[in-house]
Amino acid sequence: MRSANRTPFSNSLLAALPRGKYEGLRSALEPVTLNFGDVLLEPGQRIEHVFFPGNSVVSLLTEEGRKAVEVGLVGHEGMVGVPLALGVDVSPVRAVVQGTGMAFRMKKARFLREFRENQTLRRELFRYSHALMSQVTQISACNRLHKVEARLARWLLMTRDRLRSNQFELTHEFLGHMLGVRRVGITQAAGALQRRKLITYSRGTIRILDPKGLETASCRCYRIVKALYESK
Repeated sequence: MRSANRTPFSNSLLAALPRGKYEGLRSALEPVTLNFGDVLLEPGQRIEHVFFPGNSVVSLLTEEGRKAVEVGLVGHEGMVGVPLALGVDVSPVRAVVQGTGMAFRMKKARFLREFRENQTLRRELFRYSHALMSQVTQISACNRLHKVEARLARWLLMTRDRLRSNQFELTHEFLGHMLGVRRVGITQAAGALQRRKLITYSRGTIRILDPKGLETASCRCYRIVKALYESK
């Protein structure tokens, strides 16, 4: 997936740091381009880097056999590699780039040093970790309990918020993989949203026409997850 409209590269966790603290981190932050489909982490893999997305988006997937379903989404509001902040250096999930864009990468050793010594960074990461764990819990319940159309609306809104664009590219196959639904289910759900003039979907490009209407069509999980980050 790639955003149709780029925005300036920024990450909310880094932006929350006092200017002096951020300047002290700059030498350890390596700008990298994350491309659609890049796998940043695998379940059971040791975490060697953390990533602070800017205008990129990363899906966190849990896998069972050959099947996988998205349980979390990380964009400019957060960081990939949160277990390190909790004293664990092994990833419990697969982290896959679903939105091409920029990020800052930091090596594990430097991150752990900064985490110990930088009180502001530590506080922000603890708050973000709580919001992310709550997001994972909510989305897991959503995937089990809610109808595909409402889940699709929720996913589109969450992706929109992180890409900061109402237009992006995706396929039915990719959406089915993220939501754990067969392709025909995605086709039906997207068609229903399109008939309600909430979105347009043509040749792999989706455009949100009515964000408020789409929020109404979404399950309440979108508002719950959004509130988690707004109160962080």
